[in-house]
Amino acid sequence: MLDAFIIEELKRREEERRRRDQDRPVAELPMEDTPPEAEGPAKDEDPASSVVIIDYGA
Repeated sequence: MLDAFIIEELKRREEERRRRDQDRPVAELPMEDTPPEAEGPAKDEDPASSVVIIDYGA
């Protein structure tokens, strides 16, 4: 079992972190009506013939 001091210290740190997170600015992104994943693949796009390009220079 933990000492009362340790328990209070953990609670204090958690409360400080919560306050810090609340004060942090948050960018709100506009949402589309339908996410692109829900639409499915394009009609002219065959998933079996897809190509993935990995750029190692980035």
